[in-house]
Amino acid sequence: MDVALFPTGNPDVSAYNLENSEFKSWMEESINSRYKKLDKDLTTLQMWHLNGAENRISSKQTLYTFYELDQPTESERNIANMQDDMVFSSSYASKAFGGNSRYVPLGFDEDFFETEKSYMTDKIHFGLMGKFEKRKHTEKIIKCWIKKYGNNYKYQLTCCITNPFYKKEQMEAAISQMLEGKRYGNVNFLPFLPKNAQVNDYINSIDIDLGGMSGAEGWNLPSFNASCLGKWSIVLNSTSHKDWATKDNCILIEPDGKEPVYDNVFFKEGTDFNQGNIYTFNDDEFISAMEKAETKCKIKNIEGEKLKDKFSYDKTLEKLLQ
Repeated sequence: MDVALFPTGNPDVSAYNLENSEFKSWMEESINSRYKKLDKDLTTLQMWHLNGAENRISSKQTLYTFYELDQPTESERNIANMQDDMVFSSSYASKAFGGNSRYVPLGFDEDFFETEKSYMTDKIHFGLMGKFEKRKHTEKIIKCWIKKYGNNYKYQLTCCITNPFYKKEQMEAAISQMLEGKRYGNVNFLPFLPKNAQVNDYINSIDIDLGGMSGAEGWNLPSFNASCLGKWSIVLNSTSHKDWATKDNCILIEPDGKEPVYDNVFFKEGTDFNQGNIYTFNDDEFISAMEKAETKCKIKNIEGEKLKDKFSYDKTLEKLLQ
């Protein structure tokens, strides 16, 4: 399509294998020619947070955004109401805002595929991917896993939880505090993975995904992608997870309540944005779900693989263009 592309910051596509590709050439031309195509009557599709989406390039704007909590503020509602078309990545978010907002799901990225490699055939390999945050229950998930499997070498946990907003020493301190200074030989922390190919290898190597236990998500791509590749994900039945996770394609756990999201790092109480609660879970129920996952993890998740066809970026684009 012929578009004028206005990137936020300097676009970094190094995660993808795009060298000398037709897509990379199209993207560069769409950026370089953007001012020549300006027209106040053209429709703009903006993908951004609600905070900042009051800024627009043309008179008609569709906003595609991600919202994870349960208490939209007056400021967030006002910004949503000023859009000509308000689109959220989950039905949970769309319902929270109501009005004329709608829901368009994300899709499966075909950069991810089954490698057919052998990884840890003598262990059951658990994985946790997603930046370290209270919202994602990162610390709670890891502590529960250690309580059940710590230093039992029939099991392995690989964590890819680097938060890019933490300095290296802050990240190391957070992990040390979480582990209470103890060492666990079967818990591995990966550095940030800059390439999709590396992420693909990681997903292929695990048997069970734990990232679905996040307390609030706009979609949760790591757990979704793992399910699409036939892995078993343990998923908290809440927020955006309800759009793709079922009792047939994952191991569902019902929430046991809610708690405030505030961590005084990424979510601060009393501001104009990101106020509200996340869903919580019972530790013992989570441990029972991991035990259940052990019995299923060496069998391919056929229902999970079907998600690739149900949710694709072709369909995402088609619904946005409507």
